[in-house]
This record gives sequence, C-alpha cells and structure tokens, in this order.
Amino acid sequence: SMPIECTGGCGQSARIKRAKDSRPVCENCFVAAFEQDVHDTITSTNLFTRGEKVALGASGGKDSTVLAYVMKTLNERFDYGLELILLSIDEGIKGYRDDSLQAVERNKIEYALPLMILSYKELYGWTMDEIVAKIGKKNNCTFCGVFRRQALDRGAYRLGASKLLTGHNADDMAETVLMNVLRGDIARLERCTAICTASGGEAQLPRAKPLKFCFEKDIVMYARVKNLDYFYTECIYAPNAYRQFARTFVKRLERTRPRAILDLIRSAENISVKKDVAVPILGLCTKCGYISSQTLCKACLLLEGLNTGDTTLGVKKKGTKIAEVSTGGGCSTNGGCACDQDKQNVDF
Repeated sequence: SMPIECTGGCGQSARIKRAKDSRPVCENCFVAAFEQDVHDTITSTNLFTRGEKVALGASGGKDSTVLAYVMKTLNERFDYGLELILLSIDEGIKGYRDDSLQAVERNKIEYALPLMILSYKELYGWTMDEIVAKIGKKNNCTFCGVFRRQALDRGAYRLGASKLLTGHNADDMAETVLMNVLRGDIARLERCTAICTASGGEAQLPRAKPLKFCFEKDIVMYARVKNLDYFYTECIYAPNAYRQFARTFVKRLERTRPRAILDLIRSAENISVKKDVAVPILGLCTKCGYISSQTLCKACLLLEGLNTGDTTLGVKKKGTKIAEVSTGGGCSTNGGCACDQDKQNVDF
C-alpha cells in the first residue's frame, strides 16, 4: 500500500495517527504537536508566573513521567523560569510502589531534577500494606486516596512550592465529569474541570493539570516515541470499580468519536450551577490544620479509626450525607481511589 503523507507538511510519510484529531503524522510532527498543545494550554491559562517553584507529582507511571519530561523540555525551550521538583509518595505497597519508585529515581537522574519522597509510614504511622492487613481490601482505596492527596500537599508545602502539578489527562477528566454527573455531585462537577484548583487556605496548594487536553493514547505514544522510562503495572489492590465503569464507557465513546472526550470536558466547563446548590464551607482540621469541611479532616478521621480499631470511621456514612472535601483520587476533584492517579492500562 502507498505510504500516507504526514499532514504536518514536512514531506515525510506518516507513521502515527494522532488520537486527539485522527490526523496521520510522522514521529517528529507528532512530538511537535503534542508539545505545542501543552505549551498552548499553559500559556492560554496563564498557569505559571516566572520564578515559581513547582512540585511535580511523580508516580513513575506514564502520565507523570510524560508530565515531568514535557515540563522540563518546555521550561527550557520557552524559558518559563520555573524551578521544577519531583515529589513522590510511597504508600508502602510491596510489589507495586517500591518498583515504580525505582523508575522515578531513574527519571531524577536522567532529567537532573531534585526528588523528594514522602511515605505514608512517616506521615501517618501506617503503610498501605499494614492498613489492608487490618481492614481487608474493602474501602482501602478510600484510605489511600485521602492519604495520598494530603501527602502530596504536605510534600509540596515542605518543598516551598507554590503549585503542585499532576499528570491527569483528558480521559481522566472525562471519566471524572461522567462520575460526578452519575452521582449527581453538582458542587464537584462545577470544580472538576478547572485546569488549576484555587488555593483554599494554608494547607491546600493550587493543583494544576498541564496535560488536561492530552489524550491518554497520545501520552502513551509520546512516551514510546521519546523512549521514556516508565513503570506500568496496576496497583495490586483492587482498583475502584466505579471509575472502572466510567472508564470503560469513555473508551467506548472514544472509539466511536474521539471528540466525545473533549466534548465531555467542555460541557462540564460550560455548566452553570444554581446558586442554591450546597457547597461545603471550608475550615481547617482541629488536629492537623489541613483544609476540611468538618472539625476533623478525612485523613485524621480515618487514622483515628485505624488507631482505635473502629475501621468504619470516615468510611461509613452515618445518617446524613457529609459533604466531603478531601475525597480520594490524585486530584482535588476525583472521588474514587488513588489507583486512579496514574493509569497504566491503555487499550489500543
């Protein structure tokens, strides 16, 4: 069959079909378009100011590895003037996180970026393996998600960073929109597509998602073309079934029409919420000072449960629905589990 010409106008033959717009491109034009996309996202939203110290949430998976590589590349190419630091959380999951952290250690050397690793054990006195040994596999994603979210904040705060970047991509964003629609969680639906969550009080740094408009398939392709070193294994503890349901649906939509992913994001961006929708009032946790809508933040509540043996604390809802702020996921907006922070399973 005849080679297809690259639509980038470079005269080369196309080797890749870009997931985002279905355009056939050569490797060089694919890379250039991907990087330009992220740059445009950053500049159009004024995501950074010069001289900012920025923490990159690094899990060793494809999303955060591509994020680190692209941010370093663009920071140098366009002279953003940012100080970039890798921040990894060690949940204490043998056969999963210990392996992925080795990938992060290699990135640290390869990209010449400083790295801070914070562990659940150090912060909370428990590893995830110890928690699962105590409570079993039910609800463990709740613990992990809440703990990781707070651990990333605390780490970025210790580093003196003014922002925390996560590797959330367009697919993640579409899944989250869908989950919030299905749950009828209007308050979170309104916040969940923000490229940068506003800072809420001392304890919560703004989180930004430079890969917000990057398709997961394109991220994987970019990592392949650039031969990036990342770790791809699912968490050994069962991932959140609810998000899995949303993910399967989003992937199915994408097969019919790739634009569906961007349309889901856009529709949530354009939603206007009635003013009388209850949005939780935020205060600070009386125990650890972390931002919370209750007297005790979710992490302290869960920890109290672990330490006293009442493992339903913070997991089971008692009567009234509590508006939770610090629910799971790797992002301020994700209900669901921390296994979502960095997806490795991509179906082609």
